[in-house]
Amino acid sequence: MNIRSLTRGDGVVIGAAVVLFIASFLGLSSIDCPSGLDCSNYDVPNAWDSLGLLMSMFLAGVIGAALIVLARAVPGRRVAGLDLGQFGVAFTVFSLWTAFWTIIDVSSAGAGLILGLLAAIVLAAGAVASPLVPALKAPLMGAPRPQAPQPYGAQPGVTGGAGYGYPGVQPGGTGGYGYPAGGQPGPVDAQQPQPDQHGAPATAQHGAPAGDFAPFWFAVPVARPLYAEDGSPTPIAELAPGTWYLAVEQRGAALVAQTQDGRRGVLQDTTGIQRG
Repeated sequence: MNIRSLTRGDGVVIGAAVVLFIASFLGLSSIDCPSGLDCSNYDVPNAWDSLGLLMSMFLAGVIGAALIVLARAVPGRRVAGLDLGQFGVAFTVFSLWTAFWTIIDVSSAGAGLILGLLAAIVLAAGAVASPLVPALKAPLMGAPRPQAPQPYGAQPGVTGGAGYGYPGVQPGGTGGYGYPAGGQPGPVDAQQPQPDQHGAPATAQHGAPAGDFAPFWFAVPVARPLYAEDGSPTPIAELAPGTWYLAVEQRGAALVAQTQDGRRGVLQDTTGIQRG
């Protein structure tokens, strides 16, 4: 998973899940040691001594955070008709629900329950608010800028795969996404048009760019979904900030983009993209 696809909300969720996991090893109750007695050897139970509390409060929150991050890495994956992220949010809310009623039921809460409740509050708040609050939707890490501006439609001069996610170009070979060595745009999932019997050039096949469109590299400012070319509403991939993708065709305000693993789809939201 590209870490640059994570948002600030994801960072809050991950941090709270780590604190919640640490709290599971701390004592669930505190000891009021009578005067004159040595209570240092008294073994205070933690969440790992109570399977029900461990699974319903502590591990439920950690699993919820993992599902939220996994939904970011694999967009569109559903279980029983629900998105993985929705399952994750439900787990975090259930963890907070259990923590709240558990600490009310305990007469003398220990560090494990207190810290666990605070972590569960932050975890559930981050999970619920991440898609709603603009500050939490911002990328966790800013996208690096290219070392030098490149001409529109030309491949950046990077070799060996070094630098800002450009596909590598080997001497005498072809670069990623159908660009030949030297940086000139080549065919992208299409054959070169051949002249017909009258000597006129034939139309490019299989979705080649029409008109004067030239393929170009671009990066997105925030994570954005890539939809199938057949118009399906389910995303097939997610474009992450900090990585260059190739635009192979323009359809109105949308772009047909190709990912590093060769998948093609439609980027509907092209606002703020950075061209290479």
